[in-house]
Amino acid sequence: MSAAPVLWQFRFSHFNEKARWALDWKGIPHVRRALVPGMHIPRVVWMTGQKQVPVLVIDGTAIADSTRIIEALERMQPDPPLYPRDETLRRRALALEDFFDEELGPHIRRAFFHDVLPDSDWAAGALTLGFDAATRRLYRAFFPGIRAIMRRDMRIDAAGAELGRAKVRSALDRIEAELGPGGYLAGDAFSVADLAAAALLAPYITPPEFPYQPPSPLPAPAAHFRATLAERPAFRWAEEIYRRHRGRSAEIP
Repeated sequence: MSAAPVLWQFRFSHFNEKARWALDWKGIPHVRRALVPGMHIPRVVWMTGQKQVPVLVIDGTAIADSTRIIEALERMQPDPPLYPRDETLRRRALALEDFFDEELGPHIRRAFFHDVLPDSDWAAGALTLGFDAATRRLYRAFFPGIRAIMRRDMRIDAAGAELGRAKVRSALDRIEAELGPGGYLAGDAFSVADLAAAALLAPYITPPEFPYQPPSPLPAPAAHFRATLAERPAFRWAEEIYRRHRGRSAEIP
């Protein structure tokens, strides 16, 4: 009998949420191993030769990148599907997934962290969700240095944040333009396109179905930008996709 897949993750991360959601949607029992952002690098580089999470280990093979993880899960367990069976719809779903990965994911992260990093208590608390008190205290003590590294590595500055906000609005435009009459982006059923769009919007949606709830309330700059989006049809659509399809966790306790 094969060992259960192991997901190496940041709890508070939209790309990690994308991989988690796929595992849960398919009901694949898996183990989750949470990492502390910044301290994760030696382990992840050792496993994959790069430093990004999520990483899913299946039968000893480490797969990095949420898109590649979902592709592997579709091969491993085709049902319930995230890729439409119809070839035309499948190409559409994959093209939309790629759009949200490239044109939303990195940019919403840059805008969001620009808004929240100045609030050291909130940001350090969000990045250490679920860890013991000693780890959280230590991370908070070192957070000014961690914040500087994050800003450098992710090019978090005022110009990047403004571009990020524009990209978020453009992604909402794309969702509103692409939605079909059934309320999905690729055909009449939930697919990887819907999952990617909703998961990557999660930092500002803050849906109650997100498995690791951040501190409340959001810092004021993030809350203000969220308020400018909240009445958009695509924003409300993403909230509804979470309500209808986020489902139960398949994590092995």
